[in-house]
Amino acid sequence: MGSGNALSFSLTTNAGVTLRLLTLQKAIIAGWTGRDVAAMEEHIKELEEIGVTRPATTPIYYRVSAARVTIADAIQAAGADSSGEVEFVVAKIDGKLWVGVGSDHTDRKVETYNITVSKQMCDKPVAAALWPWEEVADHWDALILRSHAVIGGKRELYQDGKVAAMRPPIELIEGYSRSHGTFDEGSIMFGGTLPAKGGIRAAERFEFELVDEKLGRRIAQAYNIEPLPILG
Repeated sequence: MGSGNALSFSLTTNAGVTLRLLTLQKAIIAGWTGRDVAAMEEHIKELEEIGVTRPATTPIYYRVSAARVTIADAIQAAGADSSGEVEFVVAKIDGKLWVGVGSDHTDRKVETYNITVSKQMCDKPVAAALWPWEEVADHWDALILRSHAVIGGKRELYQDGKVAAMRPPIELIEGYSRSHGTFDEGSIMFGGTLPAKGGIRAAERFEFELVDEKLGRRIAQAYNIEPLPILG
């Protein structure tokens, strides 16, 4: 195992906040995780419209380099064909599960011919705050995922819905463990996304959040995207 990717997280509980330096060793992108088959089919068709082949199985688990996960407020991407998508994330820290929110930023052009490579192409921004699973488990399905994209200087609602649209974290972790290995210390998993309002499109800035209305709190993050020139 490599040296990993050291990131500083704020472990946020009802009792307070603890700063924790976590060395990520394994990053997993769970795709096509929808509980509602019709809604999942909508997202698959959404991707087919931009040339992405539908998955062989659902859900599916892509591995990316742990070094791709970042808490930075800006990323660079090759060309102007990448975009973000809000997803809940789950991490294993000190033997416990913690949940938060991230963006599975993906190169959409590369995605049309190799999804695994497209996932590896881009950094994966996550918010630095995490909640303990046990504090949200009893009302998990009520949590809200939301994103906004700044496109041409205009801030637009990009995605909005409840995490209940996706399979819950424990089910996804069990699915991964059955066929791919253990979800062990230092692992992080992205849990799937919601359809984009108006279709998938690139933006110069992406904002995303996880909202817990029952406990009156939210985790939010935003990042700018700098496209790099493609010279051949």
